Amino acid sequence: YSRDAEGSWFRSLFVHKVDPRKDAHSNLLSKKETSNLYKIQFHNVKPECLDAYNSLTEEVLPKLHSDADYPCDLVGNWNTWYGEQDQAVHLWRFSGGYPALMDCMNKLKQNKEYLDFRKERSRMLLSRRNQLLLEFSFWNEPLPRQGPNIYELRTYKLKPGTMIEWGNNWARAIKYRQENQEAVGGFFSQIGELYVVHHLWAYKDLQSREETRNAAWRKRGWDENVYYTVPLIRTMESRIMIPLKISPLQ
Repeated sequence: YSRDAEGSWFRSLFVHKVDPRKDAHSNLLSKKETSNLYKIQFHNVKPECLDAYNSLTEEVLPKLHSDADYPCDLVGNWNTWYGEQDQAVHLWRFSGGYPALMDCMNKLKQNKEYLDFRKERSRMLLSRRNQLLLEFSFWNEPLPRQGPNIYELRTYKLKPGTMIEWGNNWARAIKYRQENQEAVGGFFSQIGELYVVHHLWAYKDLQSREETRNAAWRKRGWDENVYYTVPLIRTMESRIMIPLKISPLQ
């Protein structure tokens, strides 16, 4: 063999074999029985405007969602308590996937009250961003719940190519986090920043959160999930959030 051919042959011994997939990651991980699409939105509000922002949001959004012509449900609305300050987080569900999203967007463009709301709201914001999400098949459906609760949004930015491995591990691990009904919803991004996972949890208070999380470590198998998923993560973030008055998740 030539030197180059021998080197190529030697390197091929260490090349990982790729199993051919017959479907996209989103189809393998998301719920098959629904075609729900979620939108999460982060608004960074001018500190002096947060109260006015909340009042405006609580006045206008319920009116929009009372209209049956909009195929869009309000899932939750919060202010960040610990984490990035003066921030609002909103979560919507579009029943019917992308067609429902486009239908809703086109109708809102013709809604004067919504356009006026956006114009007034824009004066209160420093920045805003959003993502379109699918829900993991093995997580709970995020349904309205009574309060008072605090909510934790844990955001994981994964290494590209690791979403299937993440899902396989959490499909086994979620059973360790169900006893106190704290698991609200689990999502992964489709549009916006990719390879991002959001886990949404509910607790009565911070002490309850601490006790619930510590209890998971006493269950055989939870430590194994942490061991196998931590290497998949590039960065992670925790927000503790307080629901707004209009939030179905209280």
